[in-house]
Amino acid sequence: MIDNIKVHLKEVAAFSAITAEEVEQFRIGYLGKKGHITKLFAEFRNVPNEQKKEYGQLLNQLKAQALAKVNALQIELRGSQSQSIIEDISRPGQPIPLGARHPISIVRERVIDVFSSIGFGLSSGPEVEDDWHNFTALNLPEHHPARDMQDTFFVQTDPDIMLRTHTSSVQVRHMESNEPPIRILSAGRVFRNEAISARSHCVFHQVEGLYIDKDVSFADLKQTLLYFTKGIFGTSEIRLRPSYFPFTEPSAEVDIYWGLENEVDYRITKGTGWLEIMGCGMVDPNVLTNCGINADVYSGFAFGMGLERMAMLLYQIEDIRMFYDNDVRFLKQFIPMS
Repeated sequence: MIDNIKVHLKEVAAFSAITAEEVEQFRIGYLGKKGHITKLFAEFRNVPNEQKKEYGQLLNQLKAQALAKVNALQIELRGSQSQSIIEDISRPGQPIPLGARHPISIVRERVIDVFSSIGFGLSSGPEVEDDWHNFTALNLPEHHPARDMQDTFFVQTDPDIMLRTHTSSVQVRHMESNEPPIRILSAGRVFRNEAISARSHCVFHQVEGLYIDKDVSFADLKQTLLYFTKGIFGTSEIRLRPSYFPFTEPSAEVDIYWGLENEVDYRITKGTGWLEIMGCGMVDPNVLTNCGINADVYSGFAFGMGLERMAMLLYQIEDIRMFYDNDVRFLKQFIPMS
């Protein structure tokens, strides 16, 4: 029996292979449940007592050598296969599909780039807000009728905590912790309890701007908006229509002249050629006071726009829900604006 183990030791030492299949057959033949080593262990009870020690030592040696041989051959074959792949530079590579930027991200970055070129920095804030920053500080005290303009998602455990309805809350936080002059953009998601349709959604994105300094006038606001519309739409033909926002006075809606060159232009402008793009106005002195800024010394303007609406105009998208469907066929069409 001992001689049989010695024969197997010589066979293991002499074994070599050039394919993974040969290595696997060798492993099964020696280390498998029905392999040589299993059978030799089963014969241990028949070995004379005086030979058991030597038999056991040789059998353990055989098992260790067989296992080492299998591991060494597997490593050697993997290395040779990797080397052959590296050296074969004539093999065609697998094409890697390129991703695409989301249209909201493209428009957001473009808007930020235009305003950053005239000194506007970027500020951010939490999406879960308190009543003070989302409403009260912005001249919207409790029971103010203007609160009905924004149906809100409140947190059930605390009626003073809600999902922000506009990024103006970011401006409030910035004014509370920074001294004028202030020139910032606040961009991010906002939430309103609205029915989802082709033109509206309960989640959308805003970019709002704020400029606070001494002697800021409505003329400064207009020139800033002219610069923006020229950078995004390529036109400086705008009009300002009187409007109402609780946190600005006076307030205005901003329209650009889109034109009437085709049927689409007639449809989206309702035959007027003019298209509303944002709201704006001079910051109400009460808002400055609420944020700890001296309204007798400083003045400022603010403006805000919806990024979905902007993207729908620039890319002629008719259904706002397409931004959130994550349909690859839709998303792969977009490239960054030059």
